[in-house]
This record gives sequence, structure tokens and C-alpha cells, in this order.
Amino acid sequence: MCPKIFADDRGFFFESYNERVFAGLGIREHFVQDNHSSSVKGVLRGLHYQIRSPQGKLVRVLRGSIYDVAVDLRRSSSTFGKWVGYELNDSSHQLLWVPPGFAHGFVALSERADVAYKATDFYAAEFERCVIWNDPDLAINWPLQREPILSSKDARGLRLRDAELFS
Repeated sequence: MCPKIFADDRGFFFESYNERVFAGLGIREHFVQDNHSSSVKGVLRGLHYQIRSPQGKLVRVLRGSIYDVAVDLRRSSSTFGKWVGYELNDSSHQLLWVPPGFAHGFVALSERADVAYKATDFYAAEFERCVIWNDPDLAINWPLQREPILSSKDARGLRLRDAELFS
């Protein structure tokens, strides 16, 4: 999703969220939390989701560039186990909508990447789960030149076939 950018020699302005615009696109969720993460090049975060209180996420990059991935974890969906990936950066200002029921992750492509996202439900650590980033059944085509930098939690992610999933 690409917002309309108003740019001139002073800089730029755009609406990163407008409830009416998003409702017109079919996104009528109510956002309850804003998050901001900062990562150095090669950091891979994810693939995260909450099995209860699933979060929808509206993701954008404030600084730098990332490769952003969403994986459908809803068994009843025709796109179950499928993924999409997009490069998001601070010059295109594109946003990615990750619906509830999807796992989300990204890798920082630039020297530093600041990512902001709005969430439709509150963070609940007890319900957080992680699918391993390199699950061969998903075969995500991450644009990596070397092994990513992972948190210990993300390194212990499960394969999709072993993960707790949505109906």
C-alpha cells in the first residue's frame, strides 16, 4: 500500500494512517498499540505471532530498508502456509498490512532500520509463538548474503508442521 506523498524542497508529508482510507481498503480493525524497533543490518526478527489475542499489524519503515514477510497460519485459509515478502524502505513509504492469523518477520537490509507498526491487540508474551525463519517447508526467499543475526528466542522457532496454529 502506497500513501500519497506531498514532497517539496523542505521535505515531505504523508498520512501514515487514516481510518476512512483503510476502511475503504477493507481494513476496519481498531489499533490499540504502536511499536517501534531498531535493527542493525542482518538482524532477522520473526516469524512472530500470538496464538491467542492475534495481532494485525500495519508496518512501515521510518529509516532504512527491510525485507518484510507475512505467512498465513490459518489452517482454514486457501492460502495457508503461503508467504508474501516485500522490501519496505524510508523512501517509498510503502506500508504492509499483516492480518491477524499471520506470522510476521523481517530482516534489516540497511546499516540500520527503524520499523514502526500499529497493532490491533496488545502484546501478550504468554501467547507469543515463533515459526523458524528458515523452515524448508515455507522456503522463504530471504535476501541474505550471510547467516542472519537472531535473538535466542527466534533461533528456537518451530517448523510450521510442529507449530501451534490457527483453525
